[in-house]
Amino acid sequence: MSALFHPLRVRDVNLRNRIVVSPMCEYSAVDGIVQPWHLVHLGSRAVGGAGLVIAEASAVSVDGRISPGDSGIWNDDHVAAWQPINRFITEQGSVAGIQLAHAGRKSATRPPFEGGKPIPTDSDDCWLPVAPSAIAFDDGYQTPVALDEAGIAAVVANFRAAAERSFAAGFELIEVHAAHGYLLHQFMSPLSNNRDDRYGGSFENRIRIVREVIAATREVWPERLPLLLRISATDWVDGGWDIEQSVALAQTINGDGVDLIDCSSGGSVPHASIPIEPGYQVPFARRIRQETGIATGAVGLITEPAHAEKIIADGDADLILLARELLRDPYWPRRAARELGVEPPTPKQYRRAW
Repeated sequence: MSALFHPLRVRDVNLRNRIVVSPMCEYSAVDGIVQPWHLVHLGSRAVGGAGLVIAEASAVSVDGRISPGDSGIWNDDHVAAWQPINRFITEQGSVAGIQLAHAGRKSATRPPFEGGKPIPTDSDDCWLPVAPSAIAFDDGYQTPVALDEAGIAAVVANFRAAAERSFAAGFELIEVHAAHGYLLHQFMSPLSNNRDDRYGGSFENRIRIVREVIAATREVWPERLPLLLRISATDWVDGGWDIEQSVALAQTINGDGVDLIDCSSGGSVPHASIPIEPGYQVPFARRIRQETGIATGAVGLITEPAHAEKIIADGDADLILLARELLRDPYWPRRAARELGVEPPTPKQYRRAW
């Protein structure tokens, strides 16, 4: 039996295989409301056979968007828009998940296909970013407002409310986004957090908001449903967040209700030197899994079925998350199944063609 196609049970949720559609921003929502594009984008990957389809980073508040085109989960209009998408995903045999996010100092930018630059401050669709500290992400970015403790409490409350709405929308899995230089990662990394209160300085203080978000989310997220945490395992910069702190984070939150750590990297600063090659982030997933006993997901230039199979078979990770490769080929799970000698997942409407 292929390891990649061996089912995985997480709490009361059954994944038909270990292939996950990684959250990928489409920058195509209107006032946070997902559109037909999202149904086709996410639905086609479910039809293609992925075990888990995680919707893009969805803002827990209007100022938490990366761009004006981000999807949202901060009001009930968003709930209604997500519901038919999640029904379709579920009908195809996949599990529908959502990534809850706040962009922090990296917010108020144009979508990549509109240049990706910060929105001019005199534009009607600009807003003021918030962050742990008043440090701009890069030249041309706004200097964010440093959150006070009341502001931090409001962020935590927004994640909690977003989790409640996610359940109402029909999602069966949540991933909390604490990676890629967005707000929670900004608190974790010394490169973006120079606070001297209980949310800055020591490791325990810098991860405090992450633990508070996890606890608040778990308060309202059903016990039977999984909760994932995406982290950047390293900033790839001396003096930043690193794999040792990632291992310590995993050890600290063991027992907090997180079922799997999704191991990405980078994003905290704009000019890090990252040694990109196939599977370059797999060692992070392996080390966290081996040293803490927490399940992990591997992501990053994993494109070949044999490579994905080996990662799972060797015990380096429990899930394989694919992003760009699934943009290129929504039916990658079918191709992988054939290459690994497994009957591919095929919707009944397509069986006459295979």
